[in-house]
Amino acid sequence: MKEAFKDKFLMGVAINRSQINQANKEEIDLITSQFNALTAENDMKWMYLHPKQDEFNFEQADKLVELAAENDMFVVGHTLVWHSQLAPWVFKTAEGDTIDDAELTNRLKNHISTIVGKYKGKIEGWDVVNEALAEDGSYRKSAFFKIGGEGFIENAFRFAHEADPEAELYYNDYNLINADKRDGAIRIVKNLKSKGIKIDGVGVQAHWSLNEPSIEEIETAIEMYAATGVKVMFTELDITVLPSPWEKSTADISTRFENSPTMNPYPESLPDSVQTQLANRYADIFELFNKHSDKISRVTFWGLHDGLSWKNNFPIRGRTDYTLLFDRNMKPKKAYLAVIQTVED
Repeated sequence: MKEAFKDKFLMGVAINRSQINQANKEEIDLITSQFNALTAENDMKWMYLHPKQDEFNFEQADKLVELAAENDMFVVGHTLVWHSQLAPWVFKTAEGDTIDDAELTNRLKNHISTIVGKYKGKIEGWDVVNEALAEDGSYRKSAFFKIGGEGFIENAFRFAHEADPEAELYYNDYNLINADKRDGAIRIVKNLKSKGIKIDGVGVQAHWSLNEPSIEEIETAIEMYAATGVKVMFTELDITVLPSPWEKSTADISTRFENSPTMNPYPESLPDSVQTQLANRYADIFELFNKHSDKISRVTFWGLHDGLSWKNNFPIRGRTDYTLLFDRNMKPKKAYLAVIQTVED
């Protein structure tokens, strides 16, 4: 894939701890042969990288950067500031009280400056702030926002730029195709730019389904983000083939539902007719991406193969989903061939 799309955009994949540790040679060979950008699925989130106020753990991040360097791959640092998967100390004083805005700013600066500074020149792009918006486009009422207001976003981007002026800096979120949330992300971009704060891209988490969002909605979003002067990237692409237990799609990891045969229709294998549907959906999406490749800098799949997809357990634990281009045996699916075909036609 990286060869097929070399004149279009980077092709990335999120990898887990086992893969960062290169435990399975077959997986590593597939990763390095197909992709040219890497994101850590979990290992660079705050709880792992900065578990205690005076303690950083760079072991896994170092291995990720080393794997990428050995294979000439772009590295995305994911993620510096996110309300989830945090260390328990982040918002508390030693006495257990909630910190104030000044202390939050100090902690953000130390966290971001230390991490971005360590990987200066080695990690080329950072998801600086992740999922700071509510579904209506207003700011999510996270502890970051309750303590620091929208200034926490501005500070995060400032501190990241100071630590590595050459690194690309991104805002990343899910449901950014939806009009209200899209407009909220555009507001963030425009606010940062109006204050002279560097932001290079918007990461659209593409946790989509066979029917939603529509190609027209995706195209509108691409054009509107690009019009603000930033790059567009699709950062967590996967397509569920399973029924949704709710009206709207989400990636809020706190949400769960009960499993049932109705919600898990393909426990053993995916019918050929649905394989074809998935292939057609991926083809339509990549034809659109190719059309707008002047605006899109990267497409990253959230996981290497179906067996590793987080969608097997979200929003319902224990389901069998088929979201990616490689099956559980790491063989290319119809969807893989359909994606390649979009540039070979």
